[in-house]
Amino acid sequence: MGAVTSTAPSPGSPASSLLDLAPVIPVVIVQDVDQAVPLARALVAGGLPVIEVTFRTPAAADAIRAIAEEVPDAVVGAGTVLSPEQVETAVAAGSRFLVTPGWTDRLMGALDASGLPYLPGVSTTSEVVALLERGVEEMKFFPAEAAGGTPYLKALASPLPQARFCPTGGVNAATAPQYLALPNVGCVGGTWMLPADALDAGDWGRVESLAREAAALRG
Repeated sequence: MGAVTSTAPSPGSPASSLLDLAPVIPVVIVQDVDQAVPLARALVAGGLPVIEVTFRTPAAADAIRAIAEEVPDAVVGAGTVLSPEQVETAVAAGSRFLVTPGWTDRLMGALDASGLPYLPGVSTTSEVVALLERGVEEMKFFPAEAAGGTPYLKALASPLPQARFCPTGGVNAATAPQYLALPNVGCVGGTWMLPADALDAGDWGRVESLAREAAALRG
């Protein structure tokens, strides 16, 4: 069996992996579904087409559905996926990828069955090795800063060179370039381009500007 990677098409052309579409995946917590579409349009306009909407609020599934239907250039997916039931909900809403903070055999079975690319969460070497044993080579490293940050990932690169990561959790504009410089990091996940005051005010121009800065982190 070949290795499983998070293959996902880009908005305009094919790409080998979800990790290669943009240097940063915005991690979006949607409280009001009416914000979903303008927020997604701002992120896409700023050069961040891959958008992870987390299942942390009741509005998440509707937000994914709205973005999938109204922002065709966005590659929208579901994050904080914790159960097979949430996998089904995410697929039905139009998610194009799935992200989990951790994994179990039951959850992995549902991820595999979904037919979507996915990034299962890991924070230990044993979890990485277990996923590699299953043929999964692309993972979310979470919570990145609390779990060891760039020194930890740098230490994994030599013994486990086939593993690639999207570090998420505590990553910000200052630390993102340090992660992106590592050979085993494809992209990072973060929220710094989505400041709460900008979202509350509907300041989509500011979100677009911050997204553009994030998209330029790896030229």
